[in-house]
Amino acid sequence: MRHARRYRLGAVALLALALVAGCTDRKERVFFDGNYYPGKARGERDDRRDFTATVRRAGRGIEGAQKAAVHEATRYCIENFGTSEIAWAGVVGVAGVAEGQEGPAYARSGDRLSVSGRCVIWK
Repeated sequence: MRHARRYRLGAVALLALALVAGCTDRKERVFFDGNYYPGKARGERDDRRDFTATVRRAGRGIEGAQKAAVHEATRYCIENFGTSEIAWAGVVGVAGVAEGQEGPAYARSGDRLSVSGRCVIWK
């Protein structure tokens, strides 16, 4: 009986931790064009300066989702490298953005919108 209670308490604690870890504090949410787009950015394993930032709920408004993706990318570079300068990754022939040009090239998959780039570090 004791073991079952311990397991239940452990399961409840893990569930609570998972719920807290997966949520952004409402006070910290940033809205774009009146909508909240949950996002995250991940660096590449080989070089963390190269990253992809993705936001969900792009169907609520593409322009807002694009702003949210750029915000997420900028936040990633500032938090990890202390810079807000980004060299956006573009694909030649896609949306008229060539590699190295100003502005990001956005990729959309279902209800997600992504942008890739490289944090620029000046030495």
